Amino acid sequence: MGNVLVVDDDPLNRRLLTNSLEREGHQTRSAVDGESALAALAEESPDVVLLDLVMPGMDGIQLLERIKADEGLRHLPVIVISGVDDAESIVRCIEMGAEDFLPKPFDPVILRARVNAGLNRKRLHDLEQERVHAVFARFVPESIVGALLDRTDGGSTIPAESLTGTVLFGDLRGFTPFAEARPADQVIEVLNRYLSLMTDAVLDHGGTLVDYMGDGVMAAFGAPVPTDDHADLAVAAARSMVTDKLAEFNGWLGSSGIGDGFRMGIGLNSGPVMSGSIGSERRMEYAVIGDTVNTASRIEGLTKQTPHAVLLAEGTYVSLRSTDGIVFVDEFVIRGRRSRMKVWGFEGPLTS
Repeated sequence: MGNVLVVDDDPLNRRLLTNSLEREGHQTRSAVDGESALAALAEESPDVVLLDLVMPGMDGIQLLERIKADEGLRHLPVIVISGVDDAESIVRCIEMGAEDFLPKPFDPVILRARVNAGLNRKRLHDLEQERVHAVFARFVPESIVGALLDRTDGGSTIPAESLTGTVLFGDLRGFTPFAEARPADQVIEVLNRYLSLMTDAVLDHGGTLVDYMGDGVMAAFGAPVPTDDHADLAVAAARSMVTDKLAEFNGWLGSSGIGDGFRMGIGLNSGPVMSGSIGSERRMEYAVIGDTVNTASRIEGLTKQTPHAVLLAEGTYVSLRSTDGIVFVDEFVIRGRRSRMKVWGFEGPLTS
């Protein structure tokens, strides 16, 4: 059963429709014109709208246009039910997105079939939205899932676009020899505990989890939903990763008798990236690509030859709103670049 909003200026028609629907077990609400219908929609979104065309003030066609122009309502099934014998108006309603048209006086059997069909379409849409929401929530913070759904118009494919953001690469030091000396189930347990903690750090700071690469983590900030403070968010996430999250992970290793702990390295770079869904019809993934990404990965590799666990490219440093706790490290030769690159790191005893 569903919740149906009946919009009709004639009190007899409203009563006939609501009585018929309630006998079928549906919940109903009524509105006498377009303005009151919009107020009812703002208060609570129904599952189906039954809409009369001829009403004072805002008529049915104008209301339908408002509904279909609203991001939050456009997928709502609208069934036009009217005594208007005007093929042009009927065609216009269907072209604007109305699910169906029923003439007055209505046949209760046909009304029941049309409403049930609308409810089924609404349920399928809601189930798909729940599925897509669950997909997006795996790699973006819950707080921006809604914004991402708006950008994709409810679809599960993220459109391609160029953005400015910050890319983070993190790597666990010494994990390969550790894994080679342990049974597979223990290795996977350790890896899952580590990746879970690092993913929390990324998502808790507004980042997007792009990929796992064995014991490596790739994340993006400011993509696929743009943010002006992407560099600051990435630096905050990196600081959390190499301090409290790594300490928690190493503490768990020690208390479990598995090992003494690990160190890690993180590289950050900011600049233009290409963002979108890639893959095939059988498997799609979200990706960010471009020189900014490649450079971030190479900067992460530099942490192996410096005492700094986190290194920032100049692009990230100049994008920061606050540089507190950030110190200049050195200039390095980066593969693929003609000139040496200035690199910054965290001040203090954060070592790789």
